[in-house]
Amino acid sequence: MPATDIAIVGWAQTPAVARTDATEPQLCMQANLAAIAMAGIERSDIGFTCAGSCDYLTGGPFAFVQNLDAAGAWPPIAESHVEMDGAWALYEAWVRLQHGDIDVALVFGSGKSSPSDPAELYPQQLDPYYLEPLGLDPASIAALQARALLDTGRATERDFAEVVARSRRDARTNPNAHVRDEDDPERLLAAPYTRNPLRAHDVAPVSDGAAAVVLATARRARQLTEHPVFIRGIDHRVDVHQPGMRDLATSPSTADAARRAGLGDAPVEVAELAAISSPQELIVRDAMGLGDGVAVNPSGGPLGANPVMATGLIRIIEAARRVADGTARRAVAHATNGQALQHNLVCVLEGES
Repeated sequence: MPATDIAIVGWAQTPAVARTDATEPQLCMQANLAAIAMAGIERSDIGFTCAGSCDYLTGGPFAFVQNLDAAGAWPPIAESHVEMDGAWALYEAWVRLQHGDIDVALVFGSGKSSPSDPAELYPQQLDPYYLEPLGLDPASIAALQARALLDTGRATERDFAEVVARSRRDARTNPNAHVRDEDDPERLLAAPYTRNPLRAHDVAPVSDGAAAVVLATARRARQLTEHPVFIRGIDHRVDVHQPGMRDLATSPSTADAARRAGLGDAPVEVAELAAISSPQELIVRDAMGLGDGVAVNPSGGPLGANPVMATGLIRIIEAARRVADGTARRAVAHATNGQALQHNLVCVLEGES
């Protein structure tokens, strides 16, 4: 049976910051209320709510439950949660809307990383027998991936610096961006290594923030907005968990998800990629077959702002924004979870025909 047409009709995100005094539920509420207001609906119109977050960040079991305060206690809601980026919450809501008994869903993703140390926290999520004892933090794994890419001869450290420079220049026009610093490739290359062959700027900042999206069936979407952004294809695929058992310089799961989402059916003008390091952008671009004419991460991307567990959902928001304002007729968004591009989601967006 063909999929039901689903559109994005509202969205919002909080500014990405290094640290905030707001609680995670407060961040979620700010994003949710703004997205609902943009969609022009009442909370009682929402047939399903799905959130994406990570209990590791908060440090307590079932910590995501408190974020439901941001969805409101009344009227009663049908809800779900994914221990993943909010982009996967959007996927679940997209599937739920296929059932046909509801026509509006609310999705939100959030992360408040500032109270923790990523170098100590994230190794706890790795294989407990072989990887966790090594203390491999995200920057170290990113460096292994960068070295693998360099060894193929398909990229150089200057290519990494060019990615960072462009991302920071674009981030300057994004009011929600976290980093808008040095964007001269020569000066970036002169910075010291933090995890050879990566420098500090090659790895995305760790930000606090939240984002929300309102989805609606096509019929309801056209009632709510003159510019619905339709999800023309969405898919996610996963690679082997162990980084040592796959080629880190490629991303087969991204390529597979892109193919299944129909990315190759027509050209795209904009691509928002959830690359948490500069080498990852090059790997994902290659996996998705993006040509030179595609504007990649015009928002500044994760190298400009990285609210963990909302970064992928924000890529969908940023791509949808450019379709809605007419900058792009067709756009693609990418999200990733796990180490070194282990799990990837691709979402193709289009305006009304």
